[in-house]
Amino acid sequence: MAANADEVYKELNAEDVDELRPMEIESLCVNCEENGTTRLLCTSIPYYKAVILMSFECPHCGCKNNEIQSGEAVQEHGTEIVLRVREQADLRRQLVKSEYASIEVPELELTIPSRSQPGEVTIVEGVLDRVRSGLNQDQEKRRLTDPENAQKIDEFVKRIDDCVALKTTWTLKLHDPSGNCFIQNPDPRHVDPRCIVSHYSRPADEIKMLGLADDQDQLDQPETAEWKSYEDAKQEVVHFHTNCPNCNAPTEVNMKPTDIPFFQTVIIMAQVCDKCGYKTTEVKSGGGIRPNGCKLILKLEKPEDLTRDVLKSDTCSLSIPELDLDVGYGALGGRFTTVEGLLIATKEQIDMQSSFFMGDSAVSEDKEKVKSFLDQLDKALALELPVTIVLDDPAGNSYVQSLSAPLDDPRLQKEFYERNWEQNEELGLNDMKVENYGELDAVTEEKEEDE
Repeated sequence: MAANADEVYKELNAEDVDELRPMEIESLCVNCEENGTTRLLCTSIPYYKAVILMSFECPHCGCKNNEIQSGEAVQEHGTEIVLRVREQADLRRQLVKSEYASIEVPELELTIPSRSQPGEVTIVEGVLDRVRSGLNQDQEKRRLTDPENAQKIDEFVKRIDDCVALKTTWTLKLHDPSGNCFIQNPDPRHVDPRCIVSHYSRPADEIKMLGLADDQDQLDQPETAEWKSYEDAKQEVVHFHTNCPNCNAPTEVNMKPTDIPFFQTVIIMAQVCDKCGYKTTEVKSGGGIRPNGCKLILKLEKPEDLTRDVLKSDTCSLSIPELDLDVGYGALGGRFTTVEGLLIATKEQIDMQSSFFMGDSAVSEDKEKVKSFLDQLDKALALELPVTIVLDDPAGNSYVQSLSAPLDDPRLQKEFYERNWEQNEELGLNDMKVENYGELDAVTEEKEEDE
């Protein structure tokens, strides 16, 4: 019988040392080709994920190597994180990457392909330190045998040193198809001003690289579902085949458009795996980007305010001025829930991030700030602390239920505004060419007919 995951991945606990003894395996040393020892430890990091820690040591030549692999299933979406390194604090941010992650530093023209390095927990500066150590490994020998390339490597190492010393600002791009990557936010209560986290649907090549499909499989995309018409689709649930992102078993995704009263049409997608029980839901706007952005301001005063329906789109940010909380649009993703569910999801995400990076070495002052904030959020959920929730959606595709629709709601305020250049840039509107679009389309059709 297969072991339970809770029995395999024990939580880190200083009192139960005996249960956390690593497994030792005799293995070959790649440096001297003698036998060394590899130690494996399966453990669960509280509020984070299950991981497999590996450590190799050779008693003959002293070669050592440490590696970490995720023990979690592949996430539903891939993750891409872009960090602009501007301050010393950015260099000390902790970073988690899987073996499937690729790293890019455009300013250095540096690209580390996926599966070329093992997964690890390090800091941002450690990424460049590892590259520098690899380049300097045989540099003395290279200066004698290949002085031209040795000089080029010295020049490149100098550029790395300038980045580490912050003589030049640089950008770190982390692209992980498995979704098991993370870069620390120094202040989880606020939007990270120099770090952008986005999630994407994996293309076919990444799905096959992760082993979720065979190389011969022809992967069907959701867009291939044949709908008779948009109105007909509202009356039925559309099914399309896919593989479970957790266990790779064949399953189905159910999709149905539905109308939200006094708002618009949305598309609800749900997936349930009969084999492993994995569940996922997602909500997308059924319309395009609105002409104006919309800001929804809700005052939490009565219990019924917590039960209001909320549609938060991918482009919507959340803030609570009384708690000095500001959550970016990419943090919670798109979801259809209640006000209470949205606040609980926010609390869980902040608690998860702070718990993993607030260990024994963390500053006690930072721990107290996070603990105090979570206590205040609990009071807001209990309506012991009056707060105001602000949902700001530049695309205008978010919604909070009005308890007196179509009349004005005294505790819900809607403000429509014109987007600025930066918001249009984030939505990809600045590069869209819509002038004479119909004429260009007609010319294209004529050319295709002539050909």
